[in-house]
Amino acid sequence: MDQYLQGKVAAVTGSGRGIGLGIAKKLAEKGASIVISDVNEENARNGLAQIEEAGGKGIYVPADVSKYEDAQNLVDAAIKELGSLDILVNNAGINRDKMFHKMSLEDWNSVIAVNLTGVFHCMRAAAGYMREREYGRIINISSASYLNGNIGQANYAAAKAGVVALTKTFAKENGKKNITCNAIVPGFIDTEMTRGVPPKAWEIMVGKISMGRAGTPEDIGNMIAFLASDEASYITQGVFEVGGGMVL
Repeated sequence: MDQYLQGKVAAVTGSGRGIGLGIAKKLAEKGASIVISDVNEENARNGLAQIEEAGGKGIYVPADVSKYEDAQNLVDAAIKELGSLDILVNNAGINRDKMFHKMSLEDWNSVIAVNLTGVFHCMRAAAGYMREREYGRIINISSASYLNGNIGQANYAAAKAGVVALTKTFAKENGKKNITCNAIVPGFIDTEMTRGVPPKAWEIMVGKISMGRAGTPEDIGNMIAFLASDEASYITQGVFEVGGGMVL
């Protein structure tokens, strides 16, 4: 097994299950030590146990990324307990879907607080350390809604568009410090959440995918592991679709 991330430390937010856990597992498989972080402790500890059972190494650090002090604690814990923070994956996110005219201020603020401000918090907490070391890999999870919008998701789409802008700006500011920053746009991914959609809706979504299947968390993890590697050291400010050729 090619462990090209051996010796690296990666923190993945929202990694208790789904895409986040798939990313964490893939990074661990490639040799990185992992900081599992999630607001759901049971999910996070179960995810960490799976990584350890597979021979990986990691710790669990609880974090509500909408709070800057939690983001700073996440970074500090990685450095203190695992020795460094080389890779940061901002995956944590929530949905509060409603049509625009019915969306409350709370619906708006809660999604922006986690999905956009939370990304800023974690990047800001890590930036000083990575700049001082002149090394870092940051990968942010966006969504196709950033480009096309999505009915009932004004808050989510706005946040994910902000993530792309934040990614590009950070990349420009920190390239000379050997810190790359890229964004991933996942397609229709087979997770606990998407398995809950009605069979007809599943068929419609898969029917839009050129490769004829839903993606897996591992598919997302493969791309992130590459972007976290030294082979991707000249790739920054990118927005990469991992969707099997999905037509939106």
